[in-house]
Amino acid sequence: MLLGEEWDSAGEAGQFDLIDPATGQVAAKVPMAGRDQVDRAVAAAAAARRMWRSVRPNKRRDMLLRLADLVIAHRDAFATVLAVEQGLPDAAVLARHCAEWIKYYAGWSEKVHGRVNPSYPVDALTYSLREPYGVVAVITPFNESLAALGMKVAPALAAGNCVVIKPPEQTPLQTVLFARLCLEAGIPPGVVNVVTGGPDAGEALVRHPDVRKVTFTGGLRSAQAILRSAADSITPVVSELGGKSANIVFGDGDWKAGAALSAMNACVNMAGQGCIFPTRLLVEESVHDAVVEEVARLLSDVRLGDPAAEGTQMGPVISEAAANRIMGVIDRARGESTLVAGGARADGELANGWFIEPTVFDSVHPESELATTEVFGPVLAITAFRSTEEALELANGPDVGLAAYVFTDDLRRAHRMARALEAGSVGINGMSTVPPTFPFGGYKGSGYGREGGEEGLLEFLQTKTVHVPLDGGMP
Repeated sequence: MLLGEEWDSAGEAGQFDLIDPATGQVAAKVPMAGRDQVDRAVAAAAAARRMWRSVRPNKRRDMLLRLADLVIAHRDAFATVLAVEQGLPDAAVLARHCAEWIKYYAGWSEKVHGRVNPSYPVDALTYSLREPYGVVAVITPFNESLAALGMKVAPALAAGNCVVIKPPEQTPLQTVLFARLCLEAGIPPGVVNVVTGGPDAGEALVRHPDVRKVTFTGGLRSAQAILRSAADSITPVVSELGGKSANIVFGDGDWKAGAALSAMNACVNMAGQGCIFPTRLLVEESVHDAVVEEVARLLSDVRLGDPAAEGTQMGPVISEAAANRIMGVIDRARGESTLVAGGARADGELANGWFIEPTVFDSVHPESELATTEVFGPVLAITAFRSTEEALELANGPDVGLAAYVFTDDLRRAHRMARALEAGSVGINGMSTVPPTFPFGGYKGSGYGREGGEEGLLEFLQTKTVHVPLDGGMP
């Protein structure tokens, strides 16, 4: 853990076994923070906040740019860590993604400004200032820890805040490496702090009276616990809570591209453990059979294996508990839907790891568990539709709305669908890689607030109004 300028490897609340999901073997012992260590981390951030706020914007910009360069320079080290603790093949791409977010928000450091506001009936100079909150708690998810550091820490620092990061128990090492690079980039001690641990450490961090803002990405139950903890002190929370994104493929569109988008993202990429992945494939009846066949074909040759081995396309899910939970969903779906591909744990050389075959079900009922609940594993649900209205009803059915996708060559229909879909982002004939330039977040149960763009910076700034009467009197 990084507490101010001190590295602390003692776990006041014990230790956590970090398991390599590809082998099932212990890869590291991780200290679990106690309340005193959380207090020390927050105290370090609180002590550094006035200093960091006073650093000239161009200096903050330059430090963040150096940090981005260091993340890129250490991309192979990040890839090794991500392979061991997360089971991700070709993970260096996430280091580049993180660096892009840091570079983007480095530029915003020197663009934070207020404005002059009209004043009446009194003749006055009235202006507003945008100021940092002070100490921000950053709680990241296991599947995108490194990317989330760029999405959350970079704008918080650019706005003049200090941060205390609580990474997930399963993937803390990438955050520790990131924190080391922050110091190497010249970011002063106390500006970036790290506490490792479980839910108790997260609760202590969120409840701390000196934490003025919380940014969180994760599951619904964790979010509910965080919101309850933050409610006592009225601490604002930015939350991104995942989804059950629909990919709507019309017969007039590039249905092969639509099939590939869902097959490779819902099942293969990150073993399906992605919040915006198109895990529901809604297909117009005219091309339904062809799309199902194409999905099965694409997944038939996918290479599961050692994340560090060349040619591996798909690694394991994050933990034994996750594998058991996902297999439970698969087993329950067998009696309700038609199994098209997969449906089993990998055996042979992969039997000791938490590998699950890319799995596809067809004829999935829209009210079933598989159609309404985020599996967060390599499972795709396919449902046919007959009309645009039915497709919209199916897509908007679940009480989440992070993303949606539409494949059609009808431009008017594409824009009508984009307006009608209840989702924070809509991809037309493709999927974005979530660049830092546009605001990202959800509707409904997918969370509140935005990351990316100017909106992502404003999440870490609060507004103060200054009023100076010019005539010295009252109306």
